[in-house]
Amino acid sequence: MSESYYLFSNGELKRKDNVLRLTAPDGSFKDIKVNVTRDIYLFGEISLNTKTINYSGQLSIPLHFFNYYGYYTGTFYPKESNVSGKLLVKQVQHYSNSDKRLEIAKEIIQAASYNILRNIRYYNERGKDLSSSMQEIKALRKEIDRVEDINSLMGLEGSIRKIYYECWRTIINQDIDFEKRVKRPPDNMVNSMISFVNSLIYTSCLSEIYKTQLNPTISYLHSPGERRFSLCLDISEIFKPLIGDRLIFSLLNRKMITEKDFESESNFYYIKEKGRKTILKEYDEYLSRTINCKELNRGSML
Repeated sequence: MSESYYLFSNGELKRKDNVLRLTAPDGSFKDIKVNVTRDIYLFGEISLNTKTINYSGQLSIPLHFFNYYGYYTGTFYPKESNVSGKLLVKQVQHYSNSDKRLEIAKEIIQAASYNILRNIRYYNERGKDLSSSMQEIKALRKEIDRVEDINSLMGLEGSIRKIYYECWRTIINQDIDFEKRVKRPPDNMVNSMISFVNSLIYTSCLSEIYKTQLNPTISYLHSPGERRFSLCLDISEIFKPLIGDRLIFSLLNRKMITEKDFESESNFYYIKEKGRKTILKEYDEYLSRTINCKELNRGSML
């Protein structure tokens, strides 16, 4: 089974024979077994040369880069070898056909809002009074099939998420200052966690799309744009509540992450290295879990 590597140490990442070796300033080193590596996350101040990048590309290993504050900055996306001209044409045709595009976008929002509702129901059944929010979201979900364009669908999704985020202060046991989603920059510990975890889900989706014949720049809910893999934004919408939000609730409610794991500068919060490592450990465990699909009558990785 392939796995992700998370590198926090500073140093130099170079090819050494048939491995990638991270050498720290003190001379100590860590070898990455490339034959079982899915992707590599670089959080430290790491230098690497073209030989390293070429070797990663040859082995089809994406490299995901994060800055000092733990914010995602970009990905080295190896040259695609698993390509299909026919599938690319179909992707473009489905985007160009407004009815087909809307149909796919609706399915994405149906799945995402279903997972949001499941999260609220879970905590409502455990003593949190969220029944009114559940009813509001159920009513909004009925409107999904009635919308006639992408902008209206995005507006509906925004209304669902607004109600959902209002539930977080009830769901989370810690005394938190969280009323709405603020992205740039995150203005409190919860928004900082959401940004960090969402970037993990985005990069995980990108790594998985790389294995397929899909083109990651052609999307349906989000408009394709310059310099971004917008299909990852589409797919990650489904997994944010299913994996990301559940992870955040669990970490905060078990007090594995607290206010002590954050620092603030001017008007933004960021997670300290210790907190990021805790999140990554739990995130890896979430991804390794197996769930049973009743329809297919088999288990699959989450």
